[in-house]
Amino acid sequence: MPKTHPHAEATYRVIPLEDGSFGVEVSIPENFPTTVKPFATEADAEAWITEHRERVQSENQAGRWFTRSSGNRRR
Repeated sequence: MPKTHPHAEATYRVIPLEDGSFGVEVSIPENFPTTVKPFATEADAEAWITEHRERVQSENQAGRWFTRSSGNRRR
């Protein structure tokens, strides 16, 4: 069974924050939602969602999301 990126099935929702900025609630099946913040405008938050979805799709297709970066290797 091919592995998929953990965020491949994520849902995103722009939420207004108390200070007037915006956050993006990211919900991944079988996990608690998390909020990415702050974004100055709702448009900035929407742009982040678009970029994140594209990055996840690209990494999923390339199979790169599960590789360890050189900075995480034990010596």
